[in-house]
Amino acid sequence: MGIRGVRRAVIAGGMAMMAPMAAIAQCATDKVEIRGDFGSVSFRADVADDAEERAQGLMFVEEMPRFAGMLFVYERPQPVRFWMKNTLIPLDMIFADAAGVVQRVHPEAQPGDLSGIPGGDGIQYVLEINGGLAAELGIEAGAELRHPAIDDAAWPCDEG
Repeated sequence: MGIRGVRRAVIAGGMAMMAPMAAIAQCATDKVEIRGDFGSVSFRADVADDAEERAQGLMFVEEMPRFAGMLFVYERPQPVRFWMKNTLIPLDMIFADAAGVVQRVHPEAQPGDLSGIPGGDGIQYVLEINGGLAAELGIEAGAELRHPAIDDAAWPCDEG
């Protein structure tokens, strides 16, 4: 969908697109769910799954609804590093492995900061949400992400 989708969600609230298979009916391509010791939460999220979309990320976005974000999807687990160039809002970065298990949460990345933010090795998914929200909700390492892009998920779409 790209950054245009996040901007449309900010303006219009977005529309849910349900996954076509009945087995994954509760998962939607524009929603990321997280569960952990804190309970569970859902974010409306745009997906950045190619190099161009990942490079653009949330640059130039001036505000984002409270439970919105962007899910970065990589082809394989790998070391990842983020920065905040041209990013205007503070963000929490939630780094997850191939199974969608959170390995690290980087809180409150500062707008415009060019320092590299390492996610660790073996990262395949990164969810960016509003800064401070991960701590407020209790999202931490060990939590599980659920989204149709996560193939061998610890919390699969066909599980309630």
